[in-house]
Amino acid sequence: MYFQVITLFPDMIRNAMQTSIMGRAVGTGLVDLDTVNLKEFSQNRYGSVDDYPYGGGAGMLIQCEPVWQAYQRAMENIDAHSDEKKSDAEKKTRVIFTSPGGTVFNNDLAKELSTADNLVFLCGHYEGIDERVLREIVTDEISIGDYVLTGGELPALVMMDAISRFVPGVLHNDVSAETESFGNGLLEYPQYTRPSEWKGKKVPDIILSGDHKKVDLWRMQQSIHRTAERRPDLYAEWLSNRGIY
Repeated sequence: MYFQVITLFPDMIRNAMQTSIMGRAVGTGLVDLDTVNLKEFSQNRYGSVDDYPYGGGAGMLIQCEPVWQAYQRAMENIDAHSDEKKSDAEKKTRVIFTSPGGTVFNNDLAKELSTADNLVFLCGHYEGIDERVLREIVTDEISIGDYVLTGGELPALVMMDAISRFVPGVLHNDVSAETESFGNGLLEYPQYTRPSEWKGKKVPDIILSGDHKKVDLWRMQQSIHRTAERRPDLYAEWLSNRGIY
């Protein structure tokens, strides 16, 4: 998996991707990361990449040309990085614009995106980016929720983290990506570790029974109950997918 992030704040991306599981994945080469600094492609002596929007309105808008040139740099990086054995048609590259107006990100989309060879994230700031360049280069417009952030870097980091979990080897236990919340359309069941009793609260007997079939059944029941209670929308979808209603 090769990530590139087109951003005004490359250090924000690089620093976050140097820690924990993601840091290990980058360090071992399971995930590759490059950033492209939009400021390098400024069209003026001030080093700015934004201007006032036509028609008026609050805030500033990122211009087309810096984004276009940053995109071209990203494509050059992909050409240099890609497996030469693959033809251009076989190289899967998607350009993602992080935007509150996009498709809402979820686990299924993370899994789908993990099958791409290259993902380029375009991070907006200010009032956004000139629509013309978005239409020229973007393949996917994706939101991480119904709220507005100051920039696209945090959504890009959230998506890269979720997507990387489906890259073989990133998780020590590759089953985790399938069994945790949303892996089967349900929220994850409650879990416990030592000691078996803490502040008078005991681990359920069935978990300690050693009967794996009963434990698996209990976990499924708990996942169903928890989803119905906390996320009735997911529960209804889970039932519908099974033809229950």
